Amino acid sequence: MSASRPGSPSDSGSRVGVWLIGARGSVATTVVAGCAAVSAGLHPPTGMVTETPVFAGSGLPALSSLVFGGHDTLDCPLPKRAEALAAGGVLPPGLPAAVRAELAAADREIRPGGPLPGDTRGEEELIAAFAADIRDFARRSRAARTVVVNVASTEPTATGRALPPSSLYAAAALRAGCPYVNFTPSTGLDHPALAPLAAASGLPYAGRDGKTGQTLLRSVLGPMFAQRALAVRAWSGTNLLGGGDGAALADPAAAAAKNAGKERVLADTLGTTPQGEVHIDDVPALGDWKTAWDHIAFDGFLGARMILQTIWQGCDSALAAPLVLDLARLTARAHEAGLSGPLGDLGFYFKDPAGDGPAGLAEQYEALRGFAGRLRDGGGAASGRGDGGPAGTDRGGERR
Repeated sequence: MSASRPGSPSDSGSRVGVWLIGARGSVATTVVAGCAAVSAGLHPPTGMVTETPVFAGSGLPALSSLVFGGHDTLDCPLPKRAEALAAGGVLPPGLPAAVRAELAAADREIRPGGPLPGDTRGEEELIAAFAADIRDFARRSRAARTVVVNVASTEPTATGRALPPSSLYAAAALRAGCPYVNFTPSTGLDHPALAPLAAASGLPYAGRDGKTGQTLLRSVLGPMFAQRALAVRAWSGTNLLGGGDGAALADPAAAAAKNAGKERVLADTLGTTPQGEVHIDDVPALGDWKTAWDHIAFDGFLGARMILQTIWQGCDSALAAPLVLDLARLTARAHEAGLSGPLGDLGFYFKDPAGDGPAGLAEQYEALRGFAGRLRDGGGAASGRGDGGPAGTDRGGERR
């Protein structure tokens, strides 16, 4: 199945590189396997907004034109990782064998990440090495452009002047001349040292922290309470998850970075921060599956006290992968159209979006529709709605 449309700029068959940070993780493996399966017509593009009529004629690169590589500190080959995901019910039975060639091709393009324990290289050496890997991949794959997407495990919030690993990779993307997407809560481009580099790069970027489950629901329910003038007194949540994310988020500092985006959605949509917290529990037996509970206490007419409870159960990789493919295609097309800076109109996909824009999902979707129209028109004005710096400014100009 081809995602290209007649008359679109992508009909020339130019390849688009997708360089994944965390390239041997569950999300990345599902991205590569899913792209191959949909391109071959083995499965429908369920969950891919870019495959809906809204984006017809927007000139997005065909799924079949995407080629994959990336960085990772793990050495488990993608075909083996895909088999494990199929055994866990994440991928359909038989799919790893059906797309083994595509998985193996992507695996050959994965390079060692870092810094690993004992690595004596400084920041500049690491950035230069990562950027060289990305440029070499683009040259080997004959990609017209390459998008770097961070899908690695969450790291603790950065403190001090040192660049955390996610920021080293983000800096490498800029140096290699590549658009950048941060699908994680990690710092990435949101480091003060990278602000001038991002502004001077002339590259589009988007992020951060993909909105796949609990926060997706919050971005719908928050506006509902506000629009119906119902007073939310408390909003508490619990997440149970396993796999790599569960292990990473067992670190309180990493969990704090994750929860900040969840809480920000409520503050932005309700206009206030209700009582309550989000708790994240690592349950290794759940593997790639997660359960999220929300308990919402609110007041109705004449002070009547009421409760809404929700349960979200889903497969994290299957929720994230179609969004990663969407973002890679949208950011590549934005780059082709000459857009630069934060792509605020892609806030539909994120908990903590780059640039300015609405927080409610319905309004974010309308902004995304408008973005699709500008891409059909060749790009038009830059869509960042920001100041050209990283996604580090909110509505009031304070750094996030």
